[in-house]
Amino acid sequence: MQYFSTAANTVFYQQPQSFTKWDAPAILAYALGATLYMPASMPSIVEMVQSRKYPNLTSFVIDLEDAVGDKEVVACEEKVVRDIRQLYTLYCGQEITAEQLPLIFIRVRSVEQLQLLATALGEQQKVLTGYVFPKFTATNGQAYFTVLEQIIEQYELTLYGMPILESREIIYKESRMDALCAVKQILQQHRERVLNVRIGATDFCGIYGIRRQMDATIYDIGMMQDCIADIVNVLGREEDGFVISGPVWEYLHAKNTVTEGLMKEVILDKQNGLLGKTIIHPSHIRIVQALYAVSYEDYMDACDIVERNDGQQGVFKSYNANKMNEIKPHMRWAQKIMHLARIYGVLHESVEQTALLKYEEVGESKYAEK
Repeated sequence: MQYFSTAANTVFYQQPQSFTKWDAPAILAYALGATLYMPASMPSIVEMVQSRKYPNLTSFVIDLEDAVGDKEVVACEEKVVRDIRQLYTLYCGQEITAEQLPLIFIRVRSVEQLQLLATALGEQQKVLTGYVFPKFTATNGQAYFTVLEQIIEQYELTLYGMPILESREIIYKESRMDALCAVKQILQQHRERVLNVRIGATDFCGIYGIRRQMDATIYDIGMMQDCIADIVNVLGREEDGFVISGPVWEYLHAKNTVTEGLMKEVILDKQNGLLGKTIIHPSHIRIVQALYAVSYEDYMDACDIVERNDGQQGVFKSYNANKMNEIKPHMRWAQKIMHLARIYGVLHESVEQTALLKYEEVGESKYAEK
């Protein structure tokens, strides 16, 4: 996969580089970008991948949890197995190449369902990048990763887990720190399998009967701003290196208000230490991706910080002479920018991120996620 493959060459100072699910997890964690959630009942998943219906789609989640009604679980499980088998057949027949295969995940309902799917699919899970673990806590978390490790060993696969933090223990302030520290301990034990940590803002808000408006962001809800800050505080530390993604944007159509709200929220995600975004409609893909393309100024500053890290000086003037670059405190930021530059590219000095929006290709299909 490669970001912005339809953009004109005049847009980028440094082109985005391609990647596949077999790249290093440190790369894939940054490469998820706009991750599209879709219900497992959606009829055209295989066709969507094979035809590259959405050329900008690089990662998606087939949802067997809240996007599927309780009465349709069995039918959807069977459909997911058929879909993955078809994709595996197409991959083995080189009708879908490794470079054309998106990062594909399945969100399961339970550890038992994870075991059921793994048994049914076996080595055909090769086309998957991993599984999403909902309502992840210290109580169920160890079991999820234990089963994942068993699947990887039994079938000799490369797979990752993405836990979703959305339980009452984490949103309730009095239990939050204990819950987060317990979760962190499990994630540290399985560090090489943790591709990304996701935040279930819809579930959190639902506990209180709150829903953000179309022109608002998740950060306008004080309770969520407080919770996100604590999640980043515990899991986003330098010594751990967990990548934490932005919560779902739940409005469907790319009208002006929605687009402006989504853009504002992604900018705030980035400012608050989150990377990537859960989305529910193809029209959101390019908006999120565009905002992760690296500006020329940020790239030049990051390069300077990394290159001058030789002990000769501690601080110097930035590329545009509009701020200071302090090597030690700004080093991790610079390293993040270099990762983003590899995946999303570096824009020419005179090009804004919004220039990438004109290359958007949007389908009409609607997707539903909780």
